[in-house]
Amino acid sequence: MKNLVISLVSVLVISSQISAQKLSPYVKVGDVYGSMQETSKKVVGALKSQNFMIVGFYHPAKKPNLKVIAFTRSDLKNTVVKVADRGALAATMKIGLYRKGDKVEVSYTLPEYMLRAYLRDNYAKYRNVFNKFNSDLKLALSSVGSDFTPFGGHVDAGKLKNYHYKIFMPYFTDPVTIKTFSSFSEGVNTIERNLENHVGETTLVYKIKYRNKNVAVYGVALRSKSTGEAVFLPKIGERHLAAMPYEIILQGKTATILPGKYRIALFWPDLSMGTFMRIVSTPGDIEDTFKLICQ
Repeated sequence: MKNLVISLVSVLVISSQISAQKLSPYVKVGDVYGSMQETSKKVVGALKSQNFMIVGFYHPAKKPNLKVIAFTRSDLKNTVVKVADRGALAATMKIGLYRKGDKVEVSYTLPEYMLRAYLRDNYAKYRNVFNKFNSDLKLALSSVGSDFTPFGGHVDAGKLKNYHYKIFMPYFTDPVTIKTFSSFSEGVNTIERNLENHVGETTLVYKIKYRNKNVAVYGVALRSKSTGEAVFLPKIGERHLAAMPYEIILQGKTATILPGKYRIALFWPDLSMGTFMRIVSTPGDIEDTFKLICQ
């Protein structure tokens, strides 16, 4: 009986510690003195040293002082897709390069933060894979900087699986259905054709396809000067640029996106309601844009 009580207490203590652990969406690697091109080359080389694969680059809002490097690795890519409910959205991580003056701040999305939010109860099941990915990422980027300081607000680790910004706001489990096609092939062909033609003032940044599973994820630059990144990023914080680009996922015949009121809040968790109201039209604008590329 005594041993049972001790075990129960231990479980409660561990659970409490997990819930109390606070995670931030981003990690600052450090400041690099030099050009954007030189810094980008250095980061890419560092990533490749640990077998990370670069899947895309772009300048959010077409600003030369902002650059995102999207990357993945086979262990992450092949694990997250096992989670049937849009797990493939977590296949791609991002590096943010934010230039101010003569230096470039290098940051990245914290894998644990994103994976806990997107995979929810499945996170623990594959924890060893994710821990290895995270440690190898830090090792790779240690040749770029040594700060590794979290920033961008914080959320209790235990609450990320059910994260939402405020009462009545959407959860991860409230996706926006953009379109249901007649087949996976029709969906792929339609989306890729429209992205190639920059429909809705969009540009394809990266794509991850699992043809044997009928799953495809597209990272899309929102280029509109009136409704896109150029409008909302300056209002909510360009330093968080590693949250971009925005994704659409095609699973089977159905294309969905995460609702803006969830996804934006997840990657900008310290936004005040006043600031959020300044981009009140953005979630709807994003949804409208993705509807255009699915027509």
